Amino acid sequence: MKTITDCVNSIIKHHPFLEEALSKNIINYRALADDLLPQVEEEMRKPVKAGSIVMALRRYYPQRNHATLQNSNLRNLGDIVVRSGITEYTFLNSKTILNSQSNLLEAVKDITGAYFTYSSNFQESNILVSNSLKEIVEQHFKNETRISVMSDLSSISLALPEDNSKTVGLYFYLFKLLAYQGIPVFEVISTSNYFTLFLEKEYVNDAFLLMNEIKNR
Repeated sequence: MKTITDCVNSIIKHHPFLEEALSKNIINYRALADDLLPQVEEEMRKPVKAGSIVMALRRYYPQRNHATLQNSNLRNLGDIVVRSGITEYTFLNSKTILNSQSNLLEAVKDITGAYFTYSSNFQESNILVSNSLKEIVEQHFKNETRISVMSDLSSISLALPEDNSKTVGLYFYLFKLLAYQGIPVFEVISTSNYFTLFLEKEYVNDAFLLMNEIKNR
Protein backbone atom coordinates (compact mmCIF):
# COMPACT_ATOMS: atom_id res chain seq x y z
CA MET A 1 0.00 0.00 0.00
CA LYS A 2 1.35 3.41 -1.01
CA THR A 3 2.14 5.76 1.86
CA ILE A 4 2.49 9.54 2.07
CA THR A 5 6.24 9.09 2.43
CA ASP A 6 6.30 7.03 -0.79
CA CYS A 7 4.42 9.78 -2.64
CA VAL A 8 6.67 12.55 -1.32
CA ASN A 9 9.86 10.62 -2.13
CA SER A 10 8.66 9.93 -5.66
CA ILE A 11 7.78 13.58 -6.29
CA ILE A 12 11.11 14.88 -5.00
CA LYS A 13 13.18 12.38 -6.98
CA HIS A 14 11.61 13.72 -10.17
CA HIS A 15 12.47 17.34 -9.24
CA PRO A 16 16.28 17.49 -8.88
CA PHE A 17 16.34 21.24 -8.14
CA LEU A 18 13.98 20.66 -5.26
CA GLU A 19 16.04 17.74 -3.99
CA GLU A 20 19.17 19.88 -3.98
CA ALA A 21 17.43 22.62 -1.99
CA LEU A 22 16.36 20.03 0.59
CA SER A 23 19.88 18.64 0.83
CA LYS A 24 21.15 22.11 1.75
CA ASN A 25 18.36 22.81 4.26
CA ILE A 26 17.40 26.04 2.51
CA ILE A 27 13.71 25.32 1.98
CA ASN A 28 10.65 25.97 4.12
CA TYR A 29 9.09 22.58 4.84
CA ARG A 30 5.64 23.94 5.60
CA ALA A 31 5.49 26.05 2.43
CA LEU A 32 6.69 23.11 0.36
CA ALA A 33 4.16 20.79 2.01
CA ASP A 34 1.33 23.19 1.10
CA ASP A 35 2.59 23.24 -2.48
CA LEU A 36 2.81 19.43 -2.70
CA LEU A 37 -0.53 18.81 -0.97
CA PRO A 38 -2.77 18.67 -4.10
CA GLN A 39 -0.42 16.28 -5.89
CA VAL A 40 -0.05 14.00 -2.86
CA GLU A 41 -3.82 13.92 -2.34
CA GLU A 42 -4.31 13.04 -6.01
CA GLU A 43 -1.89 10.13 -5.75
CA MET A 44 -3.27 8.95 -2.41
CA ARG A 45 -6.88 9.47 -3.59
CA LYS A 46 -7.90 10.84 -0.22
CA PRO A 47 -7.47 14.00 1.91
CA VAL A 48 -4.03 14.41 3.44
CA LYS A 49 -2.84 16.73 6.20
CA ALA A 50 -0.01 19.11 5.37
CA GLY A 51 1.67 18.14 8.65
CA SER A 52 2.04 14.56 7.42
CA ILE A 53 3.83 15.82 4.33
CA VAL A 54 6.13 17.94 6.51
CA MET A 55 7.08 14.83 8.48
CA ALA A 56 7.81 12.94 5.25
CA LEU A 57 9.98 15.81 4.03
CA ARG A 58 11.98 15.86 7.25
CA ARG A 59 12.61 12.12 6.92
CA TYR A 60 13.71 12.42 3.30
CA TYR A 61 17.44 11.85 2.83
CA PRO A 62 18.68 13.39 -0.43
CA GLN A 63 21.50 11.79 -2.37
CA ARG A 64 24.87 13.47 -1.80
CA ASN A 65 26.45 12.57 -5.15
CA HIS A 66 26.14 16.06 -6.62
CA ALA A 67 28.29 17.81 -4.04
CA THR A 68 30.97 15.12 -4.22
CA LEU A 69 31.01 15.37 -8.00
CA GLN A 70 31.37 19.13 -7.98
CA ASN A 71 34.34 19.07 -5.64
CA SER A 72 36.37 16.47 -7.52
CA ASN A 73 35.77 15.33 -11.07
CA LEU A 74 34.61 18.58 -12.61
CA ARG A 75 37.97 20.20 -11.98
CA ASN A 76 39.43 17.53 -14.28
CA LEU A 77 37.46 18.64 -17.32
CA GLY A 78 39.83 19.24 -20.22
CA ASP A 79 39.96 21.82 -22.98
CA ILE A 80 36.83 23.53 -24.22
CA VAL A 81 36.53 23.91 -28.00
CA VAL A 82 33.90 26.16 -29.58
CA ARG A 83 32.88 25.85 -33.22
CA SER A 84 30.28 27.87 -35.14
CA GLY A 85 28.54 27.51 -38.50
CA ILE A 86 27.10 24.00 -38.15
CA THR A 87 24.00 22.57 -39.84
CA GLU A 88 22.04 19.59 -38.56
CA TYR A 89 20.07 17.28 -40.84
CA THR A 90 17.75 14.50 -39.72
CA PHE A 91 16.68 11.84 -42.22
CA LEU A 92 14.33 8.90 -41.96
CA ASN A 93 16.20 5.61 -42.19
CA SER A 94 15.80 3.68 -45.42
CA LYS A 95 17.33 0.78 -47.32
CA THR A 96 19.59 3.20 -49.17
CA ILE A 97 20.67 5.53 -46.41
CA LEU A 98 23.94 3.70 -45.67
CA ASN A 99 24.91 4.07 -49.32
CA SER A 100 24.08 7.77 -49.12
CA GLN A 101 26.24 8.08 -46.03
CA SER A 102 29.13 6.23 -47.65
CA ASN A 103 28.99 8.45 -50.73
CA LEU A 104 28.90 11.57 -48.55
CA LEU A 105 31.95 10.44 -46.56
CA GLU A 106 33.84 9.85 -49.76
CA ALA A 107 32.90 13.32 -51.03
CA VAL A 108 34.04 15.21 -47.92
CA LYS A 109 37.06 13.19 -46.78
CA ASP A 110 39.61 15.47 -48.44
CA ILE A 111 37.99 18.81 -47.56
CA THR A 112 40.34 20.52 -45.10
CA GLY A 113 38.75 21.90 -41.93
CA ALA A 114 35.31 20.47 -42.66
CA TYR A 115 33.22 19.37 -39.70
CA PHE A 116 31.25 16.15 -40.09
CA THR A 117 29.60 13.80 -37.63
CA TYR A 118 26.99 11.11 -38.18
CA SER A 119 24.78 9.18 -35.76
CA SER A 120 21.83 6.87 -36.16
CA ASN A 121 19.20 4.96 -34.24
CA PHE A 122 16.59 2.43 -35.32
CA GLN A 123 14.41 5.08 -37.00
CA GLU A 124 16.41 8.21 -37.84
CA SER A 125 19.86 9.27 -38.97
CA ASN A 126 21.43 12.52 -37.92
CA ILE A 127 24.15 14.49 -39.71
CA LEU A 128 25.98 17.53 -38.35
CA VAL A 129 28.21 19.33 -40.83
CA SER A 130 29.89 22.65 -41.49
CA ASN A 131 27.52 25.08 -43.22
CA SER A 132 29.86 24.93 -46.22
CA LEU A 133 28.95 21.25 -46.77
CA LYS A 134 25.19 21.79 -47.02
CA GLU A 135 25.04 21.51 -50.81
CA ILE A 136 27.07 18.28 -50.75
CA VAL A 137 24.81 16.74 -48.12
CA GLU A 138 21.67 17.68 -49.98
CA GLN A 139 23.10 16.30 -53.21
CA HIS A 140 23.93 12.88 -51.77
CA PHE A 141 20.75 12.64 -49.67
CA LYS A 142 18.35 14.03 -52.28
CA ASN A 143 16.53 10.70 -52.52
CA GLU A 144 16.19 10.30 -48.73
CA THR A 145 13.29 11.54 -46.63
CA ARG A 146 14.41 14.63 -44.74
CA ILE A 147 12.67 15.15 -41.39
CA SER A 148 14.29 18.43 -40.35
CA VAL A 149 17.19 20.80 -40.95
CA MET A 150 18.65 23.50 -38.69
CA SER A 151 21.41 25.86 -39.78
CA ASP A 152 23.87 28.17 -38.00
CA LEU A 153 24.27 26.10 -34.85
CA SER A 154 27.34 26.34 -32.63
CA SER A 155 29.03 23.58 -30.67
CA ILE A 156 30.93 23.41 -27.39
CA SER A 157 33.11 20.33 -26.88
CA LEU A 158 34.61 19.34 -23.52
CA ALA A 159 37.31 16.78 -22.84
CA LEU A 160 35.94 14.57 -20.06
CA PRO A 161 37.87 13.19 -17.05
CA GLU A 162 39.48 9.79 -17.60
CA ASP A 163 37.09 8.06 -15.19
CA ASN A 164 33.96 9.80 -16.51
CA SER A 165 32.17 6.51 -17.26
CA LYS A 166 32.26 5.69 -13.52
CA THR A 167 31.25 9.15 -12.33
CA VAL A 168 27.68 9.31 -11.08
CA GLY A 169 25.81 12.49 -11.98
CA LEU A 170 28.36 14.06 -14.36
CA TYR A 171 25.87 14.82 -17.13
CA PHE A 172 23.14 15.65 -14.63
CA TYR A 173 25.30 18.37 -13.12
CA LEU A 174 26.16 19.93 -16.49
CA PHE A 175 22.55 19.93 -17.70
CA LYS A 176 21.32 21.23 -14.35
CA LEU A 177 23.53 24.31 -14.61
CA LEU A 178 22.46 24.91 -18.21
CA ALA A 179 18.84 24.71 -17.11
CA TYR A 180 19.46 27.13 -14.25
CA GLN A 181 20.79 29.65 -16.76
CA GLY A 182 17.90 29.12 -19.18
CA ILE A 183 20.15 27.74 -21.93
CA PRO A 184 18.35 25.25 -24.20
CA VAL A 185 20.41 22.45 -25.73
CA PHE A 186 19.57 21.65 -29.36
CA GLU A 187 21.60 18.45 -29.68
CA VAL A 188 24.13 16.38 -27.70
CA ILE A 189 26.81 13.97 -28.86
CA SER A 190 28.98 12.05 -26.40
CA THR A 191 31.91 9.70 -26.98
CA SER A 192 34.16 7.95 -24.48
CA ASN A 193 36.28 11.02 -23.82
CA TYR A 194 34.40 14.00 -25.28
CA PHE A 195 31.04 15.63 -24.70
CA THR A 196 29.62 18.06 -27.27
CA LEU A 197 26.68 20.42 -26.91
CA PHE A 198 25.03 21.93 -29.98
CA LEU A 199 23.28 25.23 -29.36
CA GLU A 200 21.57 27.99 -31.27
CA LYS A 201 24.18 30.68 -31.75
CA GLU A 202 22.59 33.24 -29.40
CA TYR A 203 23.23 30.90 -26.44
CA VAL A 204 26.79 29.81 -27.14
CA ASN A 205 28.60 32.66 -25.32
CA ASP A 206 26.63 32.13 -22.10
CA ALA A 207 27.17 28.36 -22.31
CA PHE A 208 30.92 28.78 -22.85
CA LEU A 209 31.24 31.09 -19.85
CA LEU A 210 29.30 28.58 -17.76
CA MET A 211 31.46 25.61 -18.81
CA ASN A 212 34.63 27.61 -18.16
CA GLU A 213 33.31 28.61 -14.73
CA ILE A 214 32.74 24.95 -13.87
CA LYS A 215 36.38 24.11 -14.65
CA ASN A 216 37.74 26.95 -12.55
CA ARG A 217 35.70 26.42 -9.39
